[in-house]
Amino acid sequence: MADNPLVTVIIPCRNEEAEIGHCLDSILRQDEPEGGFEIIVADGMSTDRTREIINTRFLADKRVRLIENPEKTTPFGLNRAIKVSSGKIIIRIDVHTEYASDYIVRCVETLLSTGADNVGGPVATKGGGYIRTAVRAAYHSPFAVGGALAHNVNYEGEIDTVAYGCWRKELFDKVGLFDEQLTRNQDDELNLRIIRSGGIIWQNPKIRSWYKPRASLWSLFNQYRQYGYFKVLVIRKHKIPAKLRHLVPMLFLIYLELTAIMGVVGTGLATAGGSKMAGLIGTAGLYSFATGLLIYLCAVTIASMSTAVKWGIRYLPILPIVFICYHFGYGIGFLEGMGRFLILNRQADSSKTLLTR
Repeated sequence: MADNPLVTVIIPCRNEEAEIGHCLDSILRQDEPEGGFEIIVADGMSTDRTREIINTRFLADKRVRLIENPEKTTPFGLNRAIKVSSGKIIIRIDVHTEYASDYIVRCVETLLSTGADNVGGPVATKGGGYIRTAVRAAYHSPFAVGGALAHNVNYEGEIDTVAYGCWRKELFDKVGLFDEQLTRNQDDELNLRIIRSGGIIWQNPKIRSWYKPRASLWSLFNQYRQYGYFKVLVIRKHKIPAKLRHLVPMLFLIYLELTAIMGVVGTGLATAGGSKMAGLIGTAGLYSFATGLLIYLCAVTIASMSTAVKWGIRYLPILPIVFICYHFGYGIGFLEGMGRFLILNRQADSSKTLLTR
């Protein structure tokens, strides 16, 4: 690779009129690497003012380029941008993230100095408002995300996945482009292919960015529901076992469902027919359900109190609900994915993630 490679920044988006202008402005203000950079925005046929805003930035700075993404979803947009890119280095940017002024330079430096196949920074967060701040607080708790290293803002070294990504363009000739079935989790799946091909993923905390989490509980629940749903597709594709942190929410939901059914059916049969055995089964089921739920709620309470001590006691009332959205959203999505991809052996249905944020 030349000492001064051109960098291509790729940005997939759809209906982002509230954010795309801020995102482009922050990238255009970046410290420029020696080879310079271009920006390719792959727009998923937006119906709001997104395209107008992009074109306004293009008229002011010819480094910005707009291409169409008629399939509308993120992986199609990423792949279309990569195919028409001129850079020898590709950097993915997310519209809902703020970037340090040296973000591009740090990515290039880290990629070249480490020899890694993909580099990125940790997932730090930013943004105000009561709910969003509570979501941020839980996001950095090991209880919410199972201790994933990408959420550790101080970790540097090899890792299984990084936020967004910075790659040599030639890497995609080796491992392939993003999986276009994966409306979510496409980064994780690409990184899995990189590692399986003998590559290295590297996290550098000097690569700084600040993600803006969801500002509503419903959108947070849906986000993690989608993550769980598409995680099963990744597992099926690569025939790999899921990590324990991916299974726990789903297993807990199955436990609650089975014990609740056992309790209700057993109690109902005992009431109808007077069966002593059915009554014992019903009692055991209801007791197991209540015990499991109580243990979980105690854990949620402890995690919420610990998090509130760091982020502010005013967030204590809502933090239990936030943790529940993380866990139950992911668990329900994982169960849906198991039903669709493992039991029914069907392909992905991306329609329910087209318009969500």
